[in-house]
Amino acid sequence: MSYAGPEFDSPQPRRPRRRPLTLALAVLVPGALLGWLVYEGVGGAADGGATAAPGKEASAPPTVSSTTADDKEPAAPLKGKVVVIDPGHNLTNFRHTAEINRKVDIGTNRKECDTTGTSTNSGYAEAKFTLDVAHRLRALLEKQGATVKLTQDGDRPYGPCVDERARIGNRAEADAVVSIHADGADAGQRGYHVILPGRVHQGIADTRRIVAPSAALGKLIATDFGRATNTKPSNYIGDGTGLVTRKDLGGLNLSTVPKVFIECGNMRDSKDAARLTSAAWRQKAAQGISEGIVSFLRG
Repeated sequence: MSYAGPEFDSPQPRRPRRRPLTLALAVLVPGALLGWLVYEGVGGAADGGATAAPGKEASAPPTVSSTTADDKEPAAPLKGKVVVIDPGHNLTNFRHTAEINRKVDIGTNRKECDTTGTSTNSGYAEAKFTLDVAHRLRALLEKQGATVKLTQDGDRPYGPCVDERARIGNRAEADAVVSIHADGADAGQRGYHVILPGRVHQGIADTRRIVAPSAALGKLIATDFGRATNTKPSNYIGDGTGLVTRKDLGGLNLSTVPKVFIECGNMRDSKDAARLTSAAWRQKAAQGISEGIVSFLRG
């Protein structure tokens, strides 16, 4: 409550006096603000970006990747390629001796349909080894995008015969065929070797078109197999190269597509047998064969 008595007049408002400092600030502050705005505008333009609004962070310019589409590895480098894997022999061939002893035409002569294969001294069969490596190899190649077919998958009573094995690869129009084996040489004879088709033009056999590409495939597999498994080429065949050329194998003579055999080791040598019976080593064997095939198919 306010009070005004007869002796008092209502107070009159007094005009405040402007002080010099107030006047100076009134002049300087707007000028400083204008100068800051000009500085920010020019600086932002020079930096190639705009000043962010108060309370917001300026968005960073988009990052441009230096990797082009051509630099990236294809997700499925073997897409569209067909590989046939030929696991040597068959676990139940021994039950069908009449059938596997039947002679078939291999171009240069006639030869048994198939054999039982060999085994380690402890009884680990070559046919079991070849099928296991074939399964591992198939999985690796399918991851690369290849279409993979097996000549047999433990799903038939015997065989197939060597001439049929060749026809399976031919009918598939395979880009590469690899027949997997293990040798049965004398103890002390160790190491792997890859068998290449020789030049045969006789009877129903004509390997002239596949000799060169098969040699290229075989050399790559031999190199990559040795590196992946940390084993050396055969000390009893191939003069240390790990490569042998033969003209007496129906599976090669009758092939019309690039094809090789690989003897992964000697089952009758204790040191080689220790490797062949190791699941970890068989995975390395499959890896080495796979790498050779991939290198061949990618050129």
